[in-house]
Amino acid sequence: MSRPTRSQRPPKPQGQWALGETEPLNDNERFKAEDNGLNVRQRIEETYSKEGFDSIPADDLRGRMRWWGLYTQRKPGIPGGKTGSLPPEELDDKYFMLRVRSDGGQLSSEQARVIAGISSDFARDTADISDRQNIQLHWIAIEDVPEIWRRLESVGLGTTEACGDTPRVILGSPVAGIAADEIIDGTPAMREIIRRYVGDPQYANLPRKFKSAITGSPKQDVVHEINDVAFVGVEHPEHGPGFDVWVGGGLSTVPKLGQRLGAWVPSEEVADVWEGIIGIFRDYGYRRLRNKARLKFLVADWGPEKFRAVLEDEYLKRPLLDGPPPPEPVAGREHVGVHAQKDGRYYVGAAPVVGRISGPVLARIADLADEYGTGRIRLTAHQKFVILDVEDEQTQALAEALGELGLSTSPSVFRRSTMACTGIEYCKLAIVETKGRAGELISDLESRRPDWELPLSINVNGCPNSCARFQVADIGLKGMLATDADGNQVEGFQVHLGGLLGPLDGESEFGRTVRGLKLPAEELSDYVDTLLTRFEEQGEADETFAEWARRAPDEALR
Repeated sequence: MSRPTRSQRPPKPQGQWALGETEPLNDNERFKAEDNGLNVRQRIEETYSKEGFDSIPADDLRGRMRWWGLYTQRKPGIPGGKTGSLPPEELDDKYFMLRVRSDGGQLSSEQARVIAGISSDFARDTADISDRQNIQLHWIAIEDVPEIWRRLESVGLGTTEACGDTPRVILGSPVAGIAADEIIDGTPAMREIIRRYVGDPQYANLPRKFKSAITGSPKQDVVHEINDVAFVGVEHPEHGPGFDVWVGGGLSTVPKLGQRLGAWVPSEEVADVWEGIIGIFRDYGYRRLRNKARLKFLVADWGPEKFRAVLEDEYLKRPLLDGPPPPEPVAGREHVGVHAQKDGRYYVGAAPVVGRISGPVLARIADLADEYGTGRIRLTAHQKFVILDVEDEQTQALAEALGELGLSTSPSVFRRSTMACTGIEYCKLAIVETKGRAGELISDLESRRPDWELPLSINVNGCPNSCARFQVADIGLKGMLATDADGNQVEGFQVHLGGLLGPLDGESEFGRTVRGLKLPAEELSDYVDTLLTRFEEQGEADETFAEWARRAPDEALR
């Protein structure tokens, strides 16, 4: 009897609940099936915070505690070459990174001041603005977590589902509701999603993390192309302002761009459509392999037409209206500088170096928001922040006060457009240092090229997971091990060049790599400076760096 051929064999189950495949197919699915991640909070408060780090079992420590924004951080001194070879218990320090949830990057001065106090009291003054519009604290001891939650929740903040296989923080335009050029305010829709679904056990066991974005800004300032679901402001010719729906974006080791469903949704229906999309992910998402469990893989297999049909037929029980694509984006996604609000006042955006601030600096930002504005602060999806509601005659004084903190409102191109992930300093997945390397690179380029004005984004990532979005930068740097001139294994980067995010299908591109180029980190400034010189020499009139980098021969990019 002959064996069945590969094509004749039944397909392996992917763990899709909607197809009756509910048996857990890996350890992550097992521990989620045994106990919902949201339930770990009670154990943290009643047991672990009293009995200490060593009392926490592995499934909670490296699993369910993420549902409440807690990741174990990297033990100091472990080199990048050990990242993939050591077991987690050897990589773990007895401290945590804590991610504070701030959807849309929205903070009041009171909330910022509370985070600043937590930073100073419990986190060794750490406070990093992430590119997911929230603040990350480090050196958090389990004994302090209940008090930290108490303080956060006293001002309307929290850490619910800031991490884990959950609907994480929703990106929103940092100038929603106030920008003079806004198409539609996404805040009401964002808040309705949070009110209905964040913390709901029905949506707290997804195949993987679920990232959402909503913007009505013509700047398209939430990188909608690389989120699991995004709602982008658009004017319908018959129905007025609403949102264009995108699904299936995501980066990491298999990057994919979001796809338009071709549907227009009014603000009051966004939450319903969002629930339908996350429901599809929960029920049809692939749960067998963690590296294939993001929504982007399901969308790639189904295509947008089938995805929309399932959304309409099985979840919404009604058709969606067709709608137009969003227009070309307006420049300035990071919102740095002084800009008009629709009420005659101004918002002022400043650029920390790759999002790194501190507890005392955050407290001072809160004071300035009260002194010069109305106490409203917004974090951006580009590791920057904005103070709202500043009178015209006060903008210069605020800019000067921020400058005294090292927070420029008119930074160099290099400082304005460089981002970096957490890196080996704290992250257990990282291979190289990132924040420090990026800061040194910015300083070097500012010194070498003080008059550079052309747009240029540089994104520095500590590993292949692309938390800093290296595939879609002009110059993307992915951490890896390299060999220096003496044959030593050192920290280095794979270089990605010419990445681009654009508003329409086919206009976004991932950066290209150069065969054999593994750049030692110590050579980074020299390499980028040389690259910019070649662009100046070889680029055509009005050609962007990304356009040149995509067409240049490999020899020019080495």
